[in-house]
Amino acid sequence: MDRGVLFVTPFPQDGKDLAGMLNDISIRVVHAASLAEAEAQLKAKRFGVVLCEANLVDGSWLDLLELTRIKRIELVVTDAFADARFWATAINLGAYDMLAQPFHLTEVRRVLAAAARQLPTMEVRAAGS
Repeated sequence: MDRGVLFVTPFPQDGKDLAGMLNDISIRVVHAASLAEAEAQLKAKRFGVVLCEANLVDGSWLDLLELTRIKRIELVVTDAFADARFWATAINLGAYDMLAQPFHLTEVRRVLAAAARQLPTMEVRAAGS
């Protein structure tokens, strides 16, 4: 994924864990601890996918939804308490998908790679390719 993933979570260790999960398939992960940090990162850098906790200290995933639409970035929502109703709501409002926590390696890779394929300039490549 040539532009990487912006992971918006108030939990720095979750950002490190996700980066470790994606390192061997060359997906760069940048962590933002808040909505304000995410907005600054999105203004400064290009990302292919935003992965966002449902609830943040200064807002929610809904606050990022319009910004990701404007920038043509796919938004994936994550939540430890995700259920089918929340997933349906997120999809109907415009999120690309949802990832339940705790993360499962195969599902994380599948969802983020699929989200990245929605954008014409994104590609997922194996390390060493």
